[in-house]
Amino acid sequence: MRVLITGSSGQIGTNLGLRLLEAGHRVLGVDRRPNAWTERLPWIELDLLERGPALERGVAAAGFEPDVVVHLAANAKVHELVLHPERALDNVTTTFSALEFARGRGAPVVFGSSREAYGDQSAGLTSEDRAVVAKSPYSASKIAGEALVRSYAECYGLGTLTYRFSNVYGRFDNDLERMERVMPLFVREVAAGRPITVFGAEKVLDFTYVDDCVDAVFAGIERVFRGELHNETINVAYGEGNSLLDLVRYIGETLDVTPQVTVEPTRPGEITRYVADISKAQRLLGYAPKVPLREGVRRAIAWSGVSASAAARRASSSN
Repeated sequence: MRVLITGSSGQIGTNLGLRLLEAGHRVLGVDRRPNAWTERLPWIELDLLERGPALERGVAAAGFEPDVVVHLAANAKVHELVLHPERALDNVTTTFSALEFARGRGAPVVFGSSREAYGDQSAGLTSEDRAVVAKSPYSASKIAGEALVRSYAECYGLGTLTYRFSNVYGRFDNDLERMERVMPLFVREVAAGRPITVFGAEKVLDFTYVDDCVDAVFAGIERVFRGELHNETINVAYGEGNSLLDLVRYIGETLDVTPQVTVEPTRPGEITRYVADISKAQRLLGYAPKVPLREGVRRAIAWSGVSASAAARRASSSN
C-alpha cells in the first residue's frame, strides 16, 4: 500500500509514517518544514495553501501514486488560533487541497480532526453522535474540515474516515520552538525547577499516548483502503479523564520533583471537559488503548531524556 501523509513532520505524521514503513508499506510525506526527528521518511516540501496543482506537481515529480491520503496538516494550538484566527481559514483551505488531490485519483482520505469539535461536555462520555460546537476558530476549522470530508464522501463517493483526536502526546512532541505543547512544556519547566501556570484547575481532558493513536490510524487506513469503512467519524482517545493538575503531579512524581504551580482561569476558546466514548473505535477498528496517562508520562519523559536539574531538586527540597 502507498500512503501519502500531509503534515508528515508533525508528531502523529512522523510516528505513523515510521509505523507504515516498518510494516512494509511505501510512504511519501508532504510538509512545509523538514522533519526534526528522522530522515527515514521520504518527503517533499510543499505548502498546501498553494492548492491542488502544486500538490499534483510535487507528488508526480516524486513518482508516487498514493492508494490512501492521510491528511494531518493543520495549524494547531487552540489559543494561538484565538489570537490569529486567519490560521483557522488556512486549515480549511489545506483540507480542500488534500480532498481535491484525492478525488482526482479516487484515493480514500483519512482526516485528522479533533475533540475540539464537541465543545465542552459537562458530564459523561462523549460519543460521535453528540452535536458539534464551534467554541474557537480552531474548532470551527475542524468542523468545517469534517463537513468538507463528508461532502466529498456523499457527493463524489470518495472513501473517507475522520478521526477526532484527543490530546495526543509522547514521542516526537517536544519541538517547543515550533509549537508549545502542554506536556513537553510542563516537563521542561518542572525539570528545570521553574514555575508553571495551569490554565484551568477544573479542566479535565482525555490524554492519548501516541502509540495508541497510531494503532487506531493504522487500522483505519487498512480498512478504508479495502472499502470496509466509509464516511465514518471515530473518537481516538484513552477513554479516561485527567485534570491538568493530575498531569503535573505525574510529571513531578516521574522526575522526583515538587512542581511550582500557579493556577489561572481557563483561556478563551479552550475546552474545560472532554472524556471520549471509544466504543465505536473498539467495534470498528479493534482499538484497545494500552497506555494510561501516568505510564504515558513516564514513557514520554524517558524518551525525551529530560531529568530533574540540580536547581529543581534544590527547589523541591526547600518546599
